[in-house]
Amino acid sequence: MIQDQDLIARCAKDDLKAQRELYDRYAAKLMPMALRYAKSREDGEDILQEAFIKIFKNLKSFRGDAQFLTWMKRIVINTAINHNRKKLYQEPMMDIEQTTLYVDQDLILSNFHFTELLAMIQKMPTGCRTVFNLFAIEGYGHKEIAEELEISEGTSKSQYARARALMKAMIEEANQVINSNVSG
Repeated sequence: MIQDQDLIARCAKDDLKAQRELYDRYAAKLMPMALRYAKSREDGEDILQEAFIKIFKNLKSFRGDAQFLTWMKRIVINTAINHNRKKLYQEPMMDIEQTTLYVDQDLILSNFHFTELLAMIQKMPTGCRTVFNLFAIEGYGHKEIAEELEISEGTSKSQYARARALMKAMIEEANQVINSNVSG
């Protein structure tokens, strides 16, 4: 297997065979991230494809300051945010001052398979899904999210609270279905 540095150098020279090898090596690792921000599998595939176009276009600027996979993940996240940015402005977002949502306990997600959790995340409205991913999974702060999405910090907090409430409701619903199947 070719080392990443050699593969990157060949890809930067527009070597199509090397680009295909790079895609084959990393697409499966990046696809779950794209899917978390997407509403559907097709949306996730679009995000990943667009991200790889940006990766290939910007390979010459990769300096090696971060791990290559980390650099590519950042591109996928930015691509997903840009992909969803148009949708964010089409859906109503509530500011924290306008509503109060309380989630009284932490969400327990360990009982669910990744695909089940992914399906729950994909059911969320775009704003909730994006903020949930950035805050709960990527570890961004609300101030960073607000700057990245061009929303207020309060809106970021309320979208996260709404996402947690939606996730909690979906988990409770799934648990009821499981319990009724077990007892029935």
